[in-house]
Amino acid sequence: MTTFRRRAAEWRSPSLRRATLWVPQWFPKVAVFSVPQEAAMAFPHLQQPSFLLASLKADSVNKPFAQRCQDLVKVIEDFPAKELHAIFPWLVESIFGSLDGVLVGWNLRCLQGRVSPVEYSIAMEFLDPGGPMMKLVYKLQAEDYKFDFPVSYLPGPVKASIQERVLPDSPLYHNKVQFPPTGGLGLNLALNPFEYYMFFFALSLITQKPLPGTLHIRTSDCAYFILVDRYLSWFLPTEGSVLPALSSSPGGPNPSPAPRTPTMPFASYGLHHTSLLKRHISHQTSVNADPASHEIWRSETLLQVFVEMWLHHYSLEMYQKMQSPHAKLEVLHYRLSVSSALHSPAQPSLQALHAYQESFTPTEEHVLVVRLLLKHLHAFSNSLKPEQVSPSTHSHATSPLEEFKRAAVPRFVQQKLYLFLQHCFGHWPLDASFRAVLEMWLSYLQPWRYAPEKQAQSSDCQARCVSERWAPFVQENLLMYTKLFVGFLSRALRTDLVSPKNALMVFRVAKVFAQPNLAEMIQKGEQLFLEPELVIPHRQHRLFTAPTFTGSFLSSWPPAVTDASFKVKSHVYSLEGQDCKYTPMFGPEVRTLVLRLAQLITQAKQTAKSISDQCGESTAGRPFLSWLGFCSTDTNGSYAANDLDEMGQDSVRKTDEYLEKALEYLCQMFRLSEAQLTQLTLALGTTQDENGKKQLPDCVVGEDGLILTPLGRYQIINGLRRFDIEYQGDSELQPIRSYEIASLVRVLFRLSSAINRRFAGPMAALCSRADFLGSFCRYHLTEPGLADRHLLSPVARGCAARRPRGPRLSLRFLGSYRTLLSLLLAFFVASLFCIGPLPCALLLVLGYLLYAVAMTLLTERSKLHHL
Repeated sequence: MTTFRRRAAEWRSPSLRRATLWVPQWFPKVAVFSVPQEAAMAFPHLQQPSFLLASLKADSVNKPFAQRCQDLVKVIEDFPAKELHAIFPWLVESIFGSLDGVLVGWNLRCLQGRVSPVEYSIAMEFLDPGGPMMKLVYKLQAEDYKFDFPVSYLPGPVKASIQERVLPDSPLYHNKVQFPPTGGLGLNLALNPFEYYMFFFALSLITQKPLPGTLHIRTSDCAYFILVDRYLSWFLPTEGSVLPALSSSPGGPNPSPAPRTPTMPFASYGLHHTSLLKRHISHQTSVNADPASHEIWRSETLLQVFVEMWLHHYSLEMYQKMQSPHAKLEVLHYRLSVSSALHSPAQPSLQALHAYQESFTPTEEHVLVVRLLLKHLHAFSNSLKPEQVSPSTHSHATSPLEEFKRAAVPRFVQQKLYLFLQHCFGHWPLDASFRAVLEMWLSYLQPWRYAPEKQAQSSDCQARCVSERWAPFVQENLLMYTKLFVGFLSRALRTDLVSPKNALMVFRVAKVFAQPNLAEMIQKGEQLFLEPELVIPHRQHRLFTAPTFTGSFLSSWPPAVTDASFKVKSHVYSLEGQDCKYTPMFGPEVRTLVLRLAQLITQAKQTAKSISDQCGESTAGRPFLSWLGFCSTDTNGSYAANDLDEMGQDSVRKTDEYLEKALEYLCQMFRLSEAQLTQLTLALGTTQDENGKKQLPDCVVGEDGLILTPLGRYQIINGLRRFDIEYQGDSELQPIRSYEIASLVRVLFRLSSAINRRFAGPMAALCSRADFLGSFCRYHLTEPGLADRHLLSPVARGCAARRPRGPRLSLRFLGSYRTLLSLLLAFFVASLFCIGPLPCALLLVLGYLLYAVAMTLLTERSKLHHL
């Protein structure tokens, strides 16, 4: 490091500036860590070249990763903030990747301790909340440096709002928007170092795409997921207070962001604005807040950045417009026009609506990280002291951190999370990956799981009752429980409940909502919302004042409202709009959906049992050679493929358990009786025939045969019922099976066809004889049961009538693995008894002749019996 400083001084010397550039060894390429090139890493806002930045860029591919981080730690400790300011944007981008997703940086989302333990431990130590990178952040924070962040990379609603000169509702963006310089392109946010670092960290979850071959990485083991957990635990502590910022020098003051003057006027978010010139709203100047509030500005910033970057991808105004039937019909026409080859250009309003609501699609990893945030926020909010939980005990002596705990979820999270969940429920594929969204939703609905008293409760889940303490939370989040539950019902009614994964999701939701006292709380919340009121307070748009960066976000929060009915109405109207049509969860419409789900659960249980019985019968009826894979399976059709076919009897048992318990919970929650379930089950025809299976789908008889009804189509699509499919064509022309040798089958077909053409006359004469020889030939040369076969298809009937089949020889059975293996096994057993191949073959032929004679006599006798 002494050499590094000496050569840095030489570089600053004018006489040596033209000399050959000395560059330190820095950031070599490693398997997991990709380092950007100089041209791509350049930042346009850096006015003067920095020797340190140029050195780090120029020699970024030589040293190992451990040495790079060790050198960077020394640079952070020894160099002043003026030098470090120039390398900070490049360093942040080299760690988290570029905002356009082209440069992956250190690829923290794929870095795991069990795969790369050395790189993992070094990266985690370097990026730890108390590590060297945060020391660099606080070092720059103390000097009040600002860094430009392009608005074009912000979430869609925020970007559109700022570009339209409308101030977003989050204080995170206040007094930060900068006009581009003359000739410049795009708007920028002027961020302090902590904000700039957190913006990049949060957006890397969305902008960085997983590399090929990393699809099976477990998210909870990755460095990014663990860093999120560490940052949340550090800046949103459940015990004690927020740790003070690391001082840049011993005994130095803790850095705090200074207030700045506004740079552009904005209209209040949500208010109609005609133009920027007609509506100028002056921002309040920063006030002298309580010095104790300095300790939580980082906590507020961290939470707001995470919520804005991870959840704020859908506009509240656009969502409320989407609730009208007219808008839904327009969007449906728009989707149909896009999917059609000959479509007219979509209207601009529909394109904007589509861009706002559907352009962003979250990944499963994204959902898992959001769930981690929600779980920690519940623990953070529930760590309030008992005497400070109730708003009535609120006093000015309460610390800013305690105030922040009380207001964090309703103030910053609730609205954006609701829109995020609504979009996921409506657009996520109907497959098992929805489990991640489901668990995120259920985690938010159960804050009592993360309360401190949870550990003192009994381990018996059935005896646990939801305390009345949580009634205000349920009422103030009523739509999270009711409307999203209806959304889940609509998804469950369209899924295959025979699948164990889908059955598990239904079980999980039913179990959560059936917790004792929870249904009563939801009903109470609905009663508060639906109760008549002479004057319904309309949602008022308020002007968000510019907060100070010393904790004044708290000062802009509205005072607590004690009227429970007003709270519930405000919650519903703020999310759904004043003209919303609320559907009660325990009303007749939702009850009908629950009954339909109960019917499908009953059908799925019966289908799973039928599949289990069918698998058991086919397994018991197979010969010994079938276990070697040489026996044919059911070639005439089976139930639709699902998880049961792949996982076997254990999955059948799990599916039955999940569905049985889910049905029990639904009956308990909605007070369904056995008589109701039995009546509706019979009405839909879900009862099965005497043997418990093989019931045909619902259909009617037409001129050309059976015609499926809509119910029958639904039963076939979901694997609830099926037709018994039987091959009715030429047996010689069947597709080659998996238990046959393809080339041998083709050779045998050509050979048998040649024999049939050559000896067609003699074979017909032999089969027409009335003696034993004729019966013997008919047994071998004619297809059994052909005359008695019932052809269902009218097309097949016509083809069969035009092409009558005469006697013919079939050698296809010799192309089966089972036949060949049986012959080899017979020759092997004969060799053990010292019988040669030729005598063995003669014995096999003699044995078959005796078998054929016996079968001929039995066949003729059965025909005489039927006559």
